[in-house]
Formats: sequence, structure tokens, C-alpha cells
Amino acid sequence: MSGKISRFIREYILVFSIVVLIVGFIIFLLSLTFFLFKDIQPDFIKNLGDWNYYLIVIGFILLATGIYYLYIYLKNRKFILEEIKTNKRSELLKKHAELKSTVRRMPSKYKSLLKEKEKELNIK
Repeated sequence: MSGKISRFIREYILVFSIVVLIVGFIIFLLSLTFFLFKDIQPDFIKNLGDWNYYLIVIGFILLATGIYYLYIYLKNRKFILEEIKTNKRSELLKKHAELKSTVRRMPSKYKSLLKEKEKELNIK
């Protein structure tokens, strides 16, 4: 069961990271208005009262988590695409182990790209 869940999350990590980033930003921004702008707060923020202390922490954690996963995804994607672009077998073999471990944590699209490149360059 956990394999199915992690596979599902791996396939849609870009969407999840963007959603978590947006939700974290909204929660963080709304709870920040409670502390900075006491005069122009909406009523629902005033009604939360002391919960705003927790919400600012939760919003910051969600914002940081979304930024982290988005950064990791984009960095790994860039690395994979740069390494697969090569047409030299020796260059691909130098980074093959690192490339395989990176592809393992990415959506299946990148795994199929690597398999095609390995087949093209006769790498086992």
C-alpha cells in the first residue's frame, strides 16, 4: 500500500509542491496580517485570535516545504535532462550511477527517458 502512495506522490510531486507552496503562502500571509496590520484585518482573522500564532508557524512550515520540494524537483529535472542530452557513451557512464539514483526519485517519465538513452548507447 505504501508503495502505491509513494509512487502516486512521486508522479505528481510538482503539483503537490506548488499546491503546498500556495497554501503555505496564503496561511502565512493571512496570519501575518493579524500581527502587522491590526486595523485592516478581515473578521475571520480576528475571530481566530490566538490560533494565529499556530497558523503563522504552520504557514511558514508549509511554505518552506513547498519551496524545498519544488527546488529539489527542478534541480533534479535539470540534471537529468542535461545528462541525457549527451551523445557520448563515456560521458553518460561517468554519471550513470548518480543519474539512476536521481531518476528513482522522479516521475516515471524520466525513468523511461533514461532507459531509451541506455538502449540508444548500449548501456546495461
